[in-house]
Amino acid sequence: MPLLMAVTNARDAPDPGAGLISCLHDLGLKNITTMSSSSTSEYDVLLNFSLQNLRFAEPGVSKPYVIVIPQNKDQVKNSVVCCVKNGWEIRVRSGGHSYEGLSYTSDVPFVLIDLMNFDNVHVDTESMTAWVEAGATLGQVYYGIANKTNNHGFPAGICPTVGSGGHIAGGGLSFLSRKYGVAADNVIDALLVNASGEIMDKKAMGDDVFWALRGGGGGSWGVVIAWKIKLVSVPTILTAFEVSRTGRDVVTDTIHRWQHIWPFAEEDLFMRVQFFGIQVEGGTKKDMNASFQGMYLGRKEQFLKIVNIIFPELKMKEDECSEMSWIESTSFIGGTTNVSELTNRYYSNKVHFKIKSDMARTPLPKSGLQGLWDIMEEEVNAYAIFSPLGGIMDRIPSSALPFPHRAGNIFDIQYKVVWNNSSDDEHYLNWMRKLYAYMAPYVSSSPRSAYVNYLDLDLGSAVNGTSTVKEAEAWGKKYFHDNFDRLVKAKTEVDPHNFFRNSQSIPPRNN
Repeated sequence: MPLLMAVTNARDAPDPGAGLISCLHDLGLKNITTMSSSSTSEYDVLLNFSLQNLRFAEPGVSKPYVIVIPQNKDQVKNSVVCCVKNGWEIRVRSGGHSYEGLSYTSDVPFVLIDLMNFDNVHVDTESMTAWVEAGATLGQVYYGIANKTNNHGFPAGICPTVGSGGHIAGGGLSFLSRKYGVAADNVIDALLVNASGEIMDKKAMGDDVFWALRGGGGGSWGVVIAWKIKLVSVPTILTAFEVSRTGRDVVTDTIHRWQHIWPFAEEDLFMRVQFFGIQVEGGTKKDMNASFQGMYLGRKEQFLKIVNIIFPELKMKEDECSEMSWIESTSFIGGTTNVSELTNRYYSNKVHFKIKSDMARTPLPKSGLQGLWDIMEEEVNAYAIFSPLGGIMDRIPSSALPFPHRAGNIFDIQYKVVWNNSSDDEHYLNWMRKLYAYMAPYVSSSPRSAYVNYLDLDLGSAVNGTSTVKEAEAWGKKYFHDNFDRLVKAKTEVDPHNFFRNSQSIPPRNN
């Protein structure tokens, strides 16, 4: 699908934004569209193209006054300069997968800078590094790497339409994290546009800010326009799988055992479990289903030998796993029909949804799992995922990057419920909060941890994007633990006037 852009004339702009539009045009930005465009379809198509959660397409949700689609670094810089000069807030969108819509909504009038045209991936096969522009989706990153090398990859997320800009900014868990850490652990440089319109690399921004960019969440520091990443070694052939098991007792026994095995398995192994309620017998009865997904960085014969020794409860068969290349595994796990589809940045399966997260430090008892099934069976459009940590994650200090969920955490949890109609919002939001409350005794506490890439405004939010440091601790300590204080220091250094902000951004110390 071709990239989208829309063009308006500054004469169409109403008075409130006339100065902004004039500034943008004077500094060479032509690929802009406003809510007052004579052709509103251009604006709507552009806004909705990368909008993934339909909760934020509903009437009454704030929309940007101007959408800017820069085509080069100077246009990003000039967009920031014009917004600062004219007093407009900025939201930056790379893929649109912000779970709470923070990359394209605001409580106050704002400008959306959409980086969809910043999607180049430049691989250097000599150093095995790559410059990845922030608007490149993970699928584009994987495809770009595979076009240059068949035995290197990058440890980032599953969904191919997620933007690399936001994903890496939050840390970036993946199927390779037990071997190579989160995506941000493998970033060696970055380009950042600050509130003064300066383009800074690692050296210019300094240690604290560069540290904060890699896992401290998006929207607080400036506009990241590119990451320099180091590629990681993967075998030419690996083993990937996705197998299902059905039945409440089977699911309980298998997942209970899974908790004691996979966080402690060798680093070349990864197996997550996704579980959900299903209707059987014509919808008159409910049951549980579990899907085990993962990969082994080796051949199938060896994988089957290992998995059936350490996890015989799964009873995995030879035809339930397949050998493939790393790039084929990203397509297989990401749900695309072929590798070429990884470059398609449009996500078509859009729904209303709510997501929450937890970190588990001890296995859930069978009674806890059974209680979880009772709640999960209430909604067949809900599921949860347990993803093992451990491996190298246990050896990287929690202070190495803002992402703190290292040693002591055995798996992370993502809860998700989806629905189709806005009239059902409150029902499903309340159900998710009920599930989350039930899980409190079984997960981390003091603080109860959350993963910043699974944004959750239930943890607290700022009014008009402005909070004190004390107020921001409500969510900041859950996402970042003791790293929150260093993030505040970095924010005070790079953006002391708090120009870059949103409902859960990091505030400067003087705010």
